[in-house]
Amino acid sequence: MASHRKSRPTGTRVAGIRTPALATAALTSVALLSQSANAAPAADDKPSLEEVEKKVDDLYRQAESATDKYNAAKEKTAKQRKRVDTLLDDVAERTQKLNEAREELGSFASAQYRTGAAAPDTATFLLADTPQDYFDQTQLMDRMTGRQKVAVDDYVTQQSETMKKRQEATESLETLTDSQDGLKTAKATVQRKLAEARELMSKLTAEEKARLAAIEREKRAEAARKADELARQQAAQQKAQEEAAQQQDSGSSSSGSGSSSPTAPDDSSYATKADKALAFARAQIGKPYVWGAVGPGSYDCSGLTQAAWKAAGVTLPRTTYDQVNAGTTVPLSQARPGDLVFFYDDVTHVGIYIGNGMMIHAPKPGTYVREESIYYDGESAIHSVVRPA
Repeated sequence: MASHRKSRPTGTRVAGIRTPALATAALTSVALLSQSANAAPAADDKPSLEEVEKKVDDLYRQAESATDKYNAAKEKTAKQRKRVDTLLDDVAERTQKLNEAREELGSFASAQYRTGAAAPDTATFLLADTPQDYFDQTQLMDRMTGRQKVAVDDYVTQQSETMKKRQEATESLETLTDSQDGLKTAKATVQRKLAEARELMSKLTAEEKARLAAIEREKRAEAARKADELARQQAAQQKAQEEAAQQQDSGSSSSGSGSSSPTAPDDSSYATKADKALAFARAQIGKPYVWGAVGPGSYDCSGLTQAAWKAAGVTLPRTTYDQVNAGTTVPLSQARPGDLVFFYDDVTHVGIYIGNGMMIHAPKPGTYVREESIYYDGESAIHSVVRPA
């Protein structure tokens, strides 16, 4: 009968170790498995489309934040440069007066030299670094005429004021240099963030870009739905207010106390200004977003809102985190056309409300000024609503 026992491997085991032939095969198998394990994550290293979209959005937001810092540094630099120019003009004027005072004293020295009177004292005075100290030590003033004393007093005053202004100019120049450094840093940060976003987008395939566009359409549809919902809420609230006002008017009339207008004078004034601001904003639709721009050919988000309200006669600060404090905060449910809608916890974006849950804003690089739902980046992105006038 044939044996059913499995044949023994060709090699023998010594102390639990297979023969070289089998050991080599095992090592080869392990190496292949290891290579497969190492190769598998390589495909997973590529971020998902959702991760790319989030990263790009984050980079654009960081660029907007850096843009606000750039705008603030630019404004500060402009003010500091103006101050430096004023101080330098003042120094030049005072230096001229100092030279004139010195020339007048020089004429006294020449006259004294010709007459042989006190020439050494006056000459030493003209060469002195601190004339007042020299006067105190030599009592030169006691030997001068009234006209000479007036000239000396004028010289000392001009010298003191000139030195003071020169020091102010030096300090202002140092501050200006710091402002310019901050401006360069902010500019470099914006450019770096935008370059990173462009690089990420450039790596997407045509299919991935199409999928991103589809996701964007879905987000816009949801944002439009939320805007419609807010519009209905605001309309219902407005109707309730009007009915309450009518009832109050009716009650006041029946009691003989007269009637009052449901629209307060300040509401009418605000509406007039808001209409002007919105008319300006609508005229900018289609113009490109350019970071740091304030018009007329292009805008960033706060540049647009600043220019729009300027057209209505209201001066707003340059940056979003200053504009958010330039007015009265109101609930979103009470937002009115012309109000400013701010976004994100760090207040890095702003649009101008036009009603029905919609706004006009300059979104981000690569886009144009447009009308869009205030929910364009989700309800949680809305920070606050401010009435600027």
